[in-house]
Amino acid sequence: MTPPGRDRLRELLDAVLDEDNRTLSDMAGDAYASPFHFSRQVSGGAGESPVALRRRVVLERAAWQLRQGTSVTDAAFGAGYESVEGFSRAFARAYGRSPGSAAPGGAGRDAHWLPAPNGIHFHPPSSLWVSDEPARRGGDEVTALLVHHGVEDTRTLLELAKGLPADEYRRVRAPGLSVLIWDGAEETLAAVLDTLVWTTEVWVASLEGGDAPVRGADDPAALLDRHDAVAPRWLAAVREIARRGAWGDRLVDALCEPPESFVLGSVVAHVLTFSAHRRLLARHWLREAGVAVDTGDPIEWLSRRER
Repeated sequence: MTPPGRDRLRELLDAVLDEDNRTLSDMAGDAYASPFHFSRQVSGGAGESPVALRRRVVLERAAWQLRQGTSVTDAAFGAGYESVEGFSRAFARAYGRSPGSAAPGGAGRDAHWLPAPNGIHFHPPSSLWVSDEPARRGGDEVTALLVHHGVEDTRTLLELAKGLPADEYRRVRAPGLSVLIWDGAEETLAAVLDTLVWTTEVWVASLEGGDAPVRGADDPAALLDRHDAVAPRWLAAVREIARRGAWGDRLVDALCEPPESFVLGSVVAHVLTFSAHRRLLARHWLREAGVAVDTGDPIEWLSRRER
């Protein structure tokens, strides 16, 4: 039983965020609990695993530090990352932009906040802030999860495709297949992966108000470069829609011929729907080509991220 006046959740959070506690075992030991029970207690009280909570709050602190003029290198090592590259990848996945693009200067209290299921955020210079954010955000966390999974899963498939011989990569596997008629034929793994990246490039250009993008090369290495360029912009665009609560806003897309009007929420749902279909199709064809590939299940993906 917890003694009167003792805030057990606060003690657990202290163990999660202590500078010296970099692993789940470290955190649990500081809270005098087994890793299993510690993880259950934090997840039950905060709605987020201890590893995910720590990673998010530490990234929020790094984002705030970058805005105050801290170098990317200092922010990376201060956040406990072993390399600047690893920190930059994690930051870009979370914020939809590179850490180097975080402009110095003041901002609102929540400018560095990431989506959270519990309202717990880093508050400068070294505190926590608990907001009423969960009551306001609705289903945004699920959308953010799906968008992040789609981006990382696409990259996984492109990496696997790099190991295929050209004849397997471009072999016609479903003659006449069109996922969407206006996207053209997608009879090969090359075409499916190219369209997966290309459609994101097109929608990001529409959301940003940019010119129609030029379609690049479709070999796996080129597609990886194209994906890595567009993915942070896609994450940032969806984050901005969520921040403004603008799911019902309309986009008049002049890149269409003739121009069409789309509800922003439907645009995100469209990309998620057909991205998932193409990724599952690509998995099937990779297996046909003898490549070992996982299921693409978001549950497994999230479990790996939270270890």
